[in-house]
Amino acid sequence: MKQKNSVATRTNLFYPFLFGWLLFFSCNNPSPSSTSAATVVAGYDKDAMNAVLLSADSLQTFPFVAERVSAIKKSLLNPLPVLLCQDSLDKNQLLAQLIALSDQQFTQYTRQEGTQVPYRNEVFGVYPARESDLSTLSGKYNLPDVYRVEMYNYGLNLSSYAIVNIKLQQVLYRAHQQQSQPDIPAFMQKLAIRIAVSSPQVQEALGITPAEKDALMASTKTALNRTRCERSHHLCVAPTFIKNDKALWAIVDLTGHRLIGIRWTNVGITGPAAAITEKKLQEDKITSCYCEMEQYLSKDGWQMKYMLTGSDGLRISDVSFNGKPVLRSAKLVDWHVSYSGTDGFGYSDAIGCPYFSQAAVVAWEIPKVSVLLDDHNKQTGFVLEQVFRSEGWPTPCNYNYRQRYEFYNDGRFRVACASLGRGCGNDGTYRPVFRIAFAGSKDNFYNWNGNGWTNWTKEQWKEQNSASSYSPEGAMYKLDGNDAYYVQPGHGQFQDGGRGDFSFVYITKHILGRDEGENDLTTIGPCCNIDYHQGPEKFIEPAPEDITNSSLVLWYVAQLKNDDRKGNEYCWAESVLENGVYVTHIYPCFAGPMFVPVK
Repeated sequence: MKQKNSVATRTNLFYPFLFGWLLFFSCNNPSPSSTSAATVVAGYDKDAMNAVLLSADSLQTFPFVAERVSAIKKSLLNPLPVLLCQDSLDKNQLLAQLIALSDQQFTQYTRQEGTQVPYRNEVFGVYPARESDLSTLSGKYNLPDVYRVEMYNYGLNLSSYAIVNIKLQQVLYRAHQQQSQPDIPAFMQKLAIRIAVSSPQVQEALGITPAEKDALMASTKTALNRTRCERSHHLCVAPTFIKNDKALWAIVDLTGHRLIGIRWTNVGITGPAAAITEKKLQEDKITSCYCEMEQYLSKDGWQMKYMLTGSDGLRISDVSFNGKPVLRSAKLVDWHVSYSGTDGFGYSDAIGCPYFSQAAVVAWEIPKVSVLLDDHNKQTGFVLEQVFRSEGWPTPCNYNYRQRYEFYNDGRFRVACASLGRGCGNDGTYRPVFRIAFAGSKDNFYNWNGNGWTNWTKEQWKEQNSASSYSPEGAMYKLDGNDAYYVQPGHGQFQDGGRGDFSFVYITKHILGRDEGENDLTTIGPCCNIDYHQGPEKFIEPAPEDITNSSLVLWYVAQLKNDDRKGNEYCWAESVLENGVYVTHIYPCFAGPMFVPVK
């Protein structure tokens, strides 16, 4: 189903019933009335009740969630059934939350259509906006006055966000993303850890009661196939504990406040984490110079803007070559990391800024521009590269990602990334999700069929596999129209030593005013699907649109299998003792398509 958005509207802060409700119901809701949530939904269908009520054994299993469950039930009885943000907010953030919840389009899905049965809704966060949050807005706004409010609907597995100007007391923009989940706030991360360490199954598996500080990756969304996380699209995370050469995943369902499964992965033995030098000073510079404002780059005929986003990595925009527009934007939306093809569990990672962001893996240093050399050390262009990594890397369950854009003197460009391991297992598959929006307004897309080019008239997807064929130019796809490029997926031909991308490619239509990823995206796909259901398909199904002579967006999802075998390492890293000190050895797995101008 297509995402629907609307233009900015003036918000009335004194909308009587809502203002009264917010005045009395802060993050700590008052005592409930005598009416129970079960009474409120009595007589409605079972699916509606499941969307609202918690499972019966949550309180019995974990008594410390009683206060939260009580607050949830109270929120369902309110005129606007939304649990307010549980993290500490300053006065500007509280005002932004109030303005957003006063907007009827932002809150339009808080109740079931027709029956008006309340869904369970919760504001997950209120964050200072970035330039990347304003991509679809035509006006100019003072950025310190603008906030991003994120809300989650547990019943529909729906994320809603509003861009709010507190000075104008106005919602500038709002959007709803189906089958997606915002990054979880700090208090929910702590709750997941407490559930994990309090679970007898975790304690028995580890042989001890683990300390809360020992939990890794607790804020990163996960899934476990054939459980509620997959079937009912519950919000799940996986606090992970290291024991010798293994990692124990404690998969916690934050919709039902329970442990739903534990799984072991092999992580191997490595040395200590890499040294951290002046990290705080580095983070301050990253935030002030690259997260809060755009930078401009002009080099070798290329011009562009770039900045770090909250959860979509390093974003480039308004890219041109020798004065001709090439890209509206390009970014890395997600990393889907799955372990065990049979059990189907893993993480959905976000990469982004170190502050005011719930990204699982954050920017580690400032973006760097370096010279691009060929095999003969001849300069052929330049690279814009960003490092994202966990603080404990390369120890187990810590990640290191590289994002890079290559720009060549002859007009070629490549959108690429790499995992440097070590991750949470030696049987991981990494699936980075790129979004690449072309500058042209009347483009057409083709795939090579072995004999010629087949035109795509509708939005669709295609998989690259061992049987894929390539044109005489080495391309699998072609873009033609305002822009004209051959598209070459990685199949081992690039200098970076990649073993092939085995990619899924999706083409969607870009329409002004409809946000299908132009602004910062929440995690859009599950971690562990092995087919084309990686997230971008939601912008195609169930009714693909005509894309003839259109403005197009290419989504590119590579599939990279890690390898820890000696002499064959790939998507891997380890610290080894050399000359009395630990040295980190990296074995990156690069992926990403090359775009070659059609002569």
